[in-house]
Amino acid sequence: MLLAVPLLLALAFAVWIAVVTKDASDFPRAAARTAADRLAEHSQEAYDVLGFTRAVAPGQPVVGDENVLGSDACYRGGLTDEEVGGAYRMYHRWALADVPAGQARAGLRRLRDHLDDAGWDITSYGRDASRDAWELEAARSDGEERISFAWSADRGSFTGFASAACAVDPGWREGDDRPGEDLTPPALRPSAA
Repeated sequence: MLLAVPLLLALAFAVWIAVVTKDASDFPRAAARTAADRLAEHSQEAYDVLGFTRAVAPGQPVVGDENVLGSDACYRGGLTDEEVGGAYRMYHRWALADVPAGQARAGLRRLRDHLDDAGWDITSYGRDASRDAWELEAARSDGEERISFAWSADRGSFTGFASAACAVDPGWREGDDRPGEDLTPPALRPSAA
């Protein structure tokens, strides 16, 4: 009995490590460009609903508007923080400077209703008094796709962020950079309607 308990604990620990440790085959396969295009579509759809009237060109200035795509690493999990080769988590981040409070609040209300109607789960909506900001967060596909939007009173800026779950780029080869690091988003444009 005294030997069985430590052996069972060691076996349970080994099984737990095997379950939480991931490799490339644990993630869906998708080209980084495909994931980036999907996120850019989410952002453009939100931009249309928000009703902004000026375009946001690709790039990341020091101050003002921004529109960037990027990718983060995906990790094996368990007791290691080792990156999974070829795995990436794409994101699209954008910002628009000089947005009046009334326009931001009305746009966020419209966007909340639109996302709810489109099948997104609204995970957070409202005013964050501690930061004097209005925020909206939503997710779908069991949290695999996430979007968030915020307007900050102190900066008068509106930000949008979209991210997707980890995936493996089938074109990635050992020695390549992380997929998605060199992609440029399309400009966000006002709705033609």
